Amino acid sequence: MSTSESMFAREELGFVRVASISPSLHVADVEYNVEQITAALERAATQDVQLAVFPELCITSYSCADLFYQRHLLDAALDGLEHIAQATAMLYISCVVGMPILVDGRLYNCAVLMGEGRIAGIVPKTYLPSTGEFYEQRWFTSADRALPPTIELGGRQVPFGTDLLFVAEEMPACVVGIEICEDLWAVTPPSGRLAIAGANVLVNPSASNELLGKADYRRDLVRQQSARCLAAYIYAGVGVGESTTDVVYSGHGLIAENGALLTESERFQMDTQMIVADIDVQRLDHERVKNSSFSQAESADPLRRLPFTLTRAFQPAAPLVNRPLPRTPFVPADPTRRAEHCREIFNIQTVGLSKRLSHVNASHVVIGVSGGLDSTLALLVCVRAFDRLGLDRRGIVAITMPGFGTTSRTRTNAERLAQDLGVTLRTIPIGESVRLHFRDIGHDENVHDVTYENAQARERTQILMDVANQIGGLVVGTGDLSEAALGWMTFNGDHMSMYHVNAGVPKTLVRYLVSWCADELFTGATANVLRDIIETPITPELLPLGKGEQLEQKTEDAIGPYELHDFFLFQVVRYQFAPAKVFFLARQAFAGVYSDEVILHWLGVFYRRFFAQQFKRSAMPDGPKVGSVALSPRGDWRMPSDAASTLWMAEVERLRLAWT
Repeated sequence: MSTSESMFAREELGFVRVASISPSLHVADVEYNVEQITAALERAATQDVQLAVFPELCITSYSCADLFYQRHLLDAALDGLEHIAQATAMLYISCVVGMPILVDGRLYNCAVLMGEGRIAGIVPKTYLPSTGEFYEQRWFTSADRALPPTIELGGRQVPFGTDLLFVAEEMPACVVGIEICEDLWAVTPPSGRLAIAGANVLVNPSASNELLGKADYRRDLVRQQSARCLAAYIYAGVGVGESTTDVVYSGHGLIAENGALLTESERFQMDTQMIVADIDVQRLDHERVKNSSFSQAESADPLRRLPFTLTRAFQPAAPLVNRPLPRTPFVPADPTRRAEHCREIFNIQTVGLSKRLSHVNASHVVIGVSGGLDSTLALLVCVRAFDRLGLDRRGIVAITMPGFGTTSRTRTNAERLAQDLGVTLRTIPIGESVRLHFRDIGHDENVHDVTYENAQARERTQILMDVANQIGGLVVGTGDLSEAALGWMTFNGDHMSMYHVNAGVPKTLVRYLVSWCADELFTGATANVLRDIIETPITPELLPLGKGEQLEQKTEDAIGPYELHDFFLFQVVRYQFAPAKVFFLARQAFAGVYSDEVILHWLGVFYRRFFAQQFKRSAMPDGPKVGSVALSPRGDWRMPSDAASTLWMAEVERLRLAWT
């Protein structure tokens, strides 16, 4: 295997491709059902599925009723199981199928896990519904009684019981636990116990019928159980081929992961339905490691860990991941959901500032406004916080401090916005004071280096702090989460404030928050100014302008596209993924937008800056957390300022050698 193939092997990246399948079935027609199941396995194998889950009692069909007493049907089911096992050997795939199994004179509703022709274990159903249209206790025995640890099947002893965990031989991080239909509806589903014991892939062969509103309830159950167990959950429901004597079945299939629905089947289809997704066990294990409640939970009794084959299917060097992969993980693509996020985040920001102002009994704040996105959002937060507290907006002192790189567009927008909002506007040019400072320290004004830039940022911060002292107010910071991650700020300059309202907001989301404010909270001239600010190029305005106020400094030219950096930030901080996996996900998310070379270049920049700039984050002022990714040194991100980036940069370099 080549270096690139090794880096992007599915097992190395932590992905397992699974399928939920609802085959076309005939009631009690085992031969037909087995044909449909094996045909579905063949189709799944062509899509590199490694584990396929079929519905409850699918070999016989669920709705056989008193035909379950027929030994002829039970024997046919055993023969059918052997045919399916042979198919798994030929197709290099594992699967879970449902069937009735007779053990010591008792009939059990069972799920069988097998792969490469070998049955790994059999799990009987615990909770047997016997109300309304369900009467399983008429035929089946619950697994809550004493069970033999093994049963004889096909001439060999096979593990049997509800205490089984199935560990993939080729990928030990993948541990499968099985519960059956009604088990999920129970007060304490078996999947909870299985998850505590290590199962991170939960499967449920089911036969839930359809009633008005039941699909929504079922969907929520699956999502919530996957979240509660910090696991993937694969649900496979029987289809319309079941008996319609009193009820109708729909073939509902669901695949969820830690509370998120990855994919869902279309219900009420006459033919076989299959949904496929890649679940990320590496991500799930990370969630468990971080979750103190999970680490404190204890399993009531030990479970048996059994090996099963998770075939490594043929795949290209860089396979596509089959799961939702948003390019902007901080920004929902759906406009309605995005608006809800913006409303919630804006409320968090304004309430945070309101509480701080109330606590220190302050009726004045000072904020630097540049006509850019970040300071605009911070100013809008100040306005709403003052409105919440019933304070006079004139207590908000907005200071615009034009310097060597300030454009008339940004200065005009800053002034117009302050005037429209009814806050106090002060204009304090910094050119003269910065030139005096250059003379004091012996710096040549024509040398446009880091000293040239940072002197301006620190002069602006000094003005803000001193004016705050004059009026007895707080300095409200304007920098955002993305700038904190990259250290794109001047230490003890714009890095510092008395409350940092944008601290938890990534750059890609700032634009949408300002846009939401323009659409929902403000009208007329104010909204028009906000929309022009949204269209303004991102720049710190620290270098002199060219001819015709031509910008000589654009932030993304210097440090890279924020949409890439925010993508990196989310994967690195939220899930702690290694560079190879971050690159794999980025090259798929941004396919056709950025080349491999460009992605790798900026990934290297991200890691280098993220490590080198930790000292700035270690001295960050207070500010509200708004999402699952935050960098506060007091709660969310604790890293030594002198941590070495060697391991991470070395992997980026290996990727560069393999892919460029």
